[in-house]
This record gives sequence, C-alpha cells and structure tokens, in this order.
Amino acid sequence: MLCMALATRTDRRPSLTRTLWASTIGKKTVMALTGLIMLGYLVAHMYGNLKIFFGPDSFNDYGHWLRVMGEPLLHEKWGLWIVRVVLVVAVVLHGVCAYQLSRRDLAARPSRYVHKRPRASYATRTMRWGGVILALFIVWHVLDLTTGTVHPGGFQPGRPYQNVVDTFSTWYGNVVYIVAMLALGLHVRHGFWSAAQTLGAGSATRDRLLRTTADLLALVLTAGFIAVPVAVMTGVVS
Repeated sequence: MLCMALATRTDRRPSLTRTLWASTIGKKTVMALTGLIMLGYLVAHMYGNLKIFFGPDSFNDYGHWLRVMGEPLLHEKWGLWIVRVVLVVAVVLHGVCAYQLSRRDLAARPSRYVHKRPRASYATRTMRWGGVILALFIVWHVLDLTTGTVHPGGFQPGRPYQNVVDTFSTWYGNVVYIVAMLALGLHVRHGFWSAAQTLGAGSATRDRLLRTTADLLALVLTAGFIAVPVAVMTGVVS
C-alpha cells in the first residue's frame, strides 16, 4: 500500500510544460516568443499598408492576394485564417502572461517602497497601459476595416483602398489610429529589448546594438503606420 501511495504521488507531479507555465521565467519566455511573432506580423502589415501609395489597383490587388495566399495548396482564405488564428493565440497568451506577471509583481511588494527608485523610461512606465490601448485598438481596427461594423460612410467589401481613405477622412479615425501607433512604438521599443534579454540575446557587447535595433524598429513601424493617415489627411492619398 505504501508503494502504491508513493507511486501515485510520483504520477501526480506536474508536467514540465505546467511547471514552466507556472514559473515567472516561463511566462516571460512566452511573452517574448509571442511578442516576436506579433512583431513579424507588424513588419509585414506595415509593408502591405505602404502599398496604398502606389494607387488603388496596387492596394486592392494586395487585399485580394491576402484572401487567396497559399493557393492552390490552400483554399481561398485558408491562409488568411491560419494567420489570424496564430495571431489571436499569440495576443491572448501575451496578454494573459502580462496580466499574471503584473499581479505577481504587485503581490510580491504589496506596500510602496520607502525610498523612491530611479525613474524608469517613459516606455517602461507606460508598458501596461500601452498594452491596454493596443488591445482596445485591435478591436476597433477589426470592426472598422475587417467586418465594417463601425466603418464610417458604409463599408465596401473588396475595396480596401476606399475603406482606408474613408476611415482616415474622419478626425476620430485619425486620432484613434495615431494615438495607438504612438503607443505601439513605445511598446515595441521596450518589448523588443525585454524579449532579447529574456531569450538570452543580451550581453555586454550586444546590449548597445539591441537597444539601437529596438529604437529603429519602433521608429520605422511608428512612422510607417502613421504615414498612411497623414497621407490621406494631406491629400497625397485620396
């Protein structure tokens, strides 16, 4: 009986996956990996957005390609849905880990520090709020340009160029988008650096390069995304 009880206890030991998920380093690793997945998507998405500067035909053709990418191996929209599912999983895991780590950090220091700590960078101090802003923006962005639920002036399926112009012809569309992209830049800048440290890429010789890369990524993504509404506002794209 004693042997059976010991065997039962041994069988009930948590799996390696569960142990990693429960640990702080495990959650940080999940955040780093999902963050890099989303970063790769953002770079590709920005590149696609900039096709709007080549006119309606080029941009609409790009929108059509998104629906048929992977053909003939995949059926229409299968490739697009695969990307969507991967992104949703990445966003959910990223958000859950961020929330749990935040709660764990607060639980570890329930009272304020007696001595003030050195002020962190603006991006570090607003990382959590930036994540909330981006989560809300994603919902609005999907309802605006994917489903057309909140799209101004009537959503036109199959005409992404005109839909983008419609959105950025409104003051609130520009404000929401630009504020979100500024938050994105700060989030990417700090997130890339944190991911590199978590995954062991940082070192005394590479830290400066990693910081520079984080700054450049944040700058390029922010400028690239904001270029579209600015172009519509100024009449460059119409």
